Amino acid sequence: MSVLVWFRRDLRITDNPALEAAYRSGKSILPLFIESSGKAIPWRPGSASRWWLHYSLSSLDASLRKRGSRLILRKGNTVQEVLLRLLGETQVEAVYWNRLDEPQGRDEATAITEALKKAGVETREFRGQLLHDPERLLTAGGTPFKVFTPFWNRLQASLHSVPTLAAPSKLKAPDPWPQSLCVDELQLLPSRDWAAGLRENWTPGEAGARAHLRRFLQGPLEEYLEARDRPSLAGTSRLSPHLHFGEISPRMLWNALEDAPRETAASAISYRRELAWREFAHHLLRHFPATPENPLRPAFEKFPWRRSPKDLRAWQKGLTGYPLVDAGMRELWHTGWMHNRVRMIAASFLVKHLLIDWQEGARWFWDTLVDADLANNTLGWQWVAGCGADAAPYFRIFNPVTQGEKFDPQGAYVKRWVPELARLPVKHLHAPWEAPASALKEAGVLLGKDYPKPMVDHRMARERALAAFASIRK
Repeated sequence: MSVLVWFRRDLRITDNPALEAAYRSGKSILPLFIESSGKAIPWRPGSASRWWLHYSLSSLDASLRKRGSRLILRKGNTVQEVLLRLLGETQVEAVYWNRLDEPQGRDEATAITEALKKAGVETREFRGQLLHDPERLLTAGGTPFKVFTPFWNRLQASLHSVPTLAAPSKLKAPDPWPQSLCVDELQLLPSRDWAAGLRENWTPGEAGARAHLRRFLQGPLEEYLEARDRPSLAGTSRLSPHLHFGEISPRMLWNALEDAPRETAASAISYRRELAWREFAHHLLRHFPATPENPLRPAFEKFPWRRSPKDLRAWQKGLTGYPLVDAGMRELWHTGWMHNRVRMIAASFLVKHLLIDWQEGARWFWDTLVDADLANNTLGWQWVAGCGADAAPYFRIFNPVTQGEKFDPQGAYVKRWVPELARLPVKHLHAPWEAPASALKEAGVLLGKDYPKPMVDHRMARERALAAFASIRK
């Protein structure tokens, strides 16, 4: 008899509670990943996420094979349908998995638990994707947190030192192995190859996650407090896609920061706060599951958003006429990632300068980000739009010019991603429309042809956004 380990977004063998429990059972282990193809599944992974998943599954299979095992791949309309069919082909007495706190993940687990109970198969669910249980970490009044700082304080007080689980050295194989699809048959890769930039910048899988962690601990962590807001610097961990796919656990990161040198203590605390924001996002999604489609603050349901496919497309392509915004959107398209500071500025531009619904931006990020995460994406966009928990006040409207001057003072980031402006002097780089005609000519820039003029005036856009906000407060 075997224990089936259902891999979900825990594509690792180290610090994997479900895999560890199966290993300790002493029984043969059947590792399984199921790709759901049902049309009714909400928030199906976007194009960049599917590209990542293809290579992450290949990496996990390679790790399992080194330990005498392999990853079984199946595909079907629902996870429940595929799993029950597989149980009919094998001798499985128990199914273990790690919990997902997203609505779809919880629904899947509930349906499978009920179905397997009827079939007389044991089920066990473990916690491995978050540092805390969103259902148990509550305010003193027993309600969900809506403000980050008290959540952060309670989270720190509730965490206890738990060692990282080592990867099993050997996994007992079932006899015989059931049939499996090959990863190409899941059809995760794009039919037209647009992913060259993703391949240049990322190595999906547990080994890639560990390499990023080592790089971060040995270099950027020391300067993290100063460098994290500078998009031209390699000042962040770039671990977000690895965390999303479970190629590294948040507990591993938390423990690694605990062991960091004393001189990096302040930076380690700052980075732990970023991990806590991830926890906060999942806490909110657990308690407010409708927020991916609806604002947490009901007043924003009446917000007078503009519908402009032309403006939306210009923003998506990085052709707004504001260099820092355009640099971020082009970095996103090429690499599947965008620096967090620039994400806030680019998102603010869409919802406040263009008055385009935050859900349009959330859908674009969902499709193009390799770290697209439903909880993080929802929290981030609702925070920028002012309609979510602990949100930025709506009247806080980023000025893309002054933000560029502050966070990209030498213009290195803009020059990399908006090369048509690379010869423009830095003092004019973030507002090229204000540059003298002689400076533009010398730089080889004809506004409106080589680079667009601003699609909207900042002062006018700010006044329009404030008026729109005032209209829902009446």
